[in-house]
Amino acid sequence: MATPTAAAPGLNSSAQAPLFTPAFVLGWLVNLSQYLCFYFLITVMALYAMQQFSVSEAAGGFAASAFVIGATVSRLFAGWAADRFGKKQILIGFVALGTFAALFYIPANSLTALIVVRLIHGLSYSMASTAVMALVQSVIPAGRRAEGTGYFALGSTLATAVGPALALFVVDSFSYNALFWVTVAASGTGLVLAFFLKKPAHLRAAEEDRPKVAWSLKSVLHPDVVTIGCFMLMIGLAYAGIITYINGFAQERGLSTGAGLFFIAYAVAMLIMRSFLGKVQDKHGANPVMFFGLANFAIALTIMAFAGENWHVVLAGVFTGLGYGTLMPAAQAVAVSNVPSHQVGSGISTLFLFMDLGIGLGPILLGILVTATGYSVMYSVLAALVLVAGVFYWLTHKH
Repeated sequence: MATPTAAAPGLNSSAQAPLFTPAFVLGWLVNLSQYLCFYFLITVMALYAMQQFSVSEAAGGFAASAFVIGATVSRLFAGWAADRFGKKQILIGFVALGTFAALFYIPANSLTALIVVRLIHGLSYSMASTAVMALVQSVIPAGRRAEGTGYFALGSTLATAVGPALALFVVDSFSYNALFWVTVAASGTGLVLAFFLKKPAHLRAAEEDRPKVAWSLKSVLHPDVVTIGCFMLMIGLAYAGIITYINGFAQERGLSTGAGLFFIAYAVAMLIMRSFLGKVQDKHGANPVMFFGLANFAIALTIMAFAGENWHVVLAGVFTGLGYGTLMPAAQAVAVSNVPSHQVGSGISTLFLFMDLGIGLGPILLGILVTATGYSVMYSVLAALVLVAGVFYWLTHKH
């Protein structure tokens, strides 16, 4: 019987290839800087707009969500641009634009001006984050795809835990203007690091030799990523119920201490499981990791529905880390594995477009649900939605 001697060495070589290369580490740091800028401002922007310009909660909320609107619109072009013009070029250009936009939070003297700044900042963030993700994915060994993606996503996890807490500390101890300068510094640091980020010579040559394709619907919605994207739209909608309403939920139930520790518990749980689950996915495929994440996320939302003590909320944070924190990088690894290497940007952009839609629609749809039924019903419905997402995943990706 024939033995696949040729395939085995390549697979072993890929699985044993170094992961923490200079390009990977610098890309990780640039990605961290972008996510920190997002989380520094998203948690305080609505209140800042209300206090600074004496506007309603709805208007303040729009000032906060304008960032997401800009990011979602730019997803239509981000992946194609990264594949067409070069990942590093797009990265540097839009990190620079984001740094420039962050400088204008301070002189923005009206709600309209603030919204324009938020739109531009969100657009630049989306373009830059797509480019750096695509660049890093191109240097992760194929045999360590899920493991590498998991480690890379720890940057966004760290930003989730640190960003909101640091923002509140700076605002309480100093001022909003001080926070805007901190955001400029974080973005500027990412810009400096981006200049030193280099792909291996053979990858740069391969990128330069590829034909330059025109923008098309396929570059926005890559057909091989649409199903996993629809899955993550549902997951993003469920996650929106946490990041948007956890503070209101905690204030209503007197659980602010638990809410303050929620994202720390989320980050710690995610950190502990990340390397282990990435290796499982590389060795056994995505299904075990996906169903592990789905089960834990459903448990987290169920705990939130019935939480009456601070430790319940912290426990929900742990299960959210094991749930959503597992699903997001696992889905990203699936998306990248489903597309050719020269279309990684389009694959990532497609996935995040669906996730952005879920997270963007969440506050609107769930706000109606919360008003009509309360937080317990909302979180129960979201737990059921995660189970529906699991059935959808099984039907579309079971093989």
